[in-house]
Amino acid sequence: MTLDTQCPRQPDGHVTLPRAATPDMTRFAAGFNFLRGMKKLTLTMRAAHLLSALLCLLLAIAPSKATEWDDVVATARGQTVYFNAWAGSDKINAYIAWVGLRVKTDYGVTLRHVKIGDTATVVSRVLAEKTAGRDSSGSVDLVWINGENFAAMKTHGLLHGPFAEDLPNFRLVDVENKPTVRLDFTVPVEGLEVPWGMAQVVFIHDTARTQSPPRSIISMLDWARANPGRLTYPEPPNFTGTTFLKQALIELTPDPAVLQHPTYETDAAEATAPLWSWLNQITPYLWRQGRTYPANREAQRQLLDDGEVDISLSFEPAGASSAIARGLLSNTVRTYVLNGGTIGNTHFVAIPYNSAAKEGAMVVANILLSPEAQAHKQRPEIWGDFTVLAMNKLSRDARRQFSESPLGVATLTPEELAPTLPEPHPSWTMLIETEWRRRMSR
Repeated sequence: MTLDTQCPRQPDGHVTLPRAATPDMTRFAAGFNFLRGMKKLTLTMRAAHLLSALLCLLLAIAPSKATEWDDVVATARGQTVYFNAWAGSDKINAYIAWVGLRVKTDYGVTLRHVKIGDTATVVSRVLAEKTAGRDSSGSVDLVWINGENFAAMKTHGLLHGPFAEDLPNFRLVDVENKPTVRLDFTVPVEGLEVPWGMAQVVFIHDTARTQSPPRSIISMLDWARANPGRLTYPEPPNFTGTTFLKQALIELTPDPAVLQHPTYETDAAEATAPLWSWLNQITPYLWRQGRTYPANREAQRQLLDDGEVDISLSFEPAGASSAIARGLLSNTVRTYVLNGGTIGNTHFVAIPYNSAAKEGAMVVANILLSPEAQAHKQRPEIWGDFTVLAMNKLSRDARRQFSESPLGVATLTPEELAPTLPEPHPSWTMLIETEWRRRMSR
């Protein structure tokens, strides 16, 4: 007897009997259906056992993670965290002080802001401590960092971690749409630093004096010739000044893609030749003929407010709005980006490998990622620094903290800021700063 011809299958897999079925056929079909039912039951029971095991595993992991963080918080209480952070901005210093009050009140952690002018000095200090064998009780517990300084600390094994993605608030970070929270100047972060703000280059002008500023690096040369002395940039190795040079390099170099790789993998001299040619041409038309430069972006902003220059720049999209809110710039000031886009990145905090207060530093880093701290930081009158969080991962109340904070009168929307250009590999920063000092410094 053939099952398919004598006892046809139904869509659900069972077999049915013909009207003239014999007793043997009846017993065969009943047995087949019984065995098939038992197979289904067995598979269902196996699936149930697997699901039960998975749920048990998840339930075991969740309390473990929570317990681990509770242990971190308990150990952190009473610790003092020495946070080495750039101190060139009063508003940023005030924000760090606000964070200090929060961590002291909520967690019993004391935050000391060690005010620095150049993060490279911190890298050198931690490296010196490692060379001297000081592998514990280091002088730095937390450092504001990114780019070439992160690359240097990672290369020399000076960082604690990975720990970043284990912080409770990291789950709120927009890793899907902000790739630079995991990629720092082309270098994978790998949990060794915690993102706490987004940055993008914007140019600043006073519409009362300058209605049509240059919208490209190339047209900037013609504009400078027509408006001598009205343009400048901060002196490298100041971060903003170096970034201005990188922005120019991206537009001027024949193949910008090579900038995403280390300098030793390409002909760096050929790649940078157009930049030095452009600088040689534009320098005589800069403020004070390029004989001197503002020390930082704050000094350049003051030149704009004093009417000595017509264009400034910032790595803070809301920086101009913040300055207007604090009475440091005229309310006719506005920002813009170049037609081909401008450089954008993420800034981070990291814990040195020999920190004496790793737990306290982790608590501070987690606070920096909290919706409250991120929304407070984004307010233009506080700092105007854009968030690293994803709005769709926040609660309704948390989202409201952001929506209730206006962008600011001079701040571009995310759509107006696009496109964002990636930072070159850190090795280009070192090359540009060294060559600029050799060629242009007077």
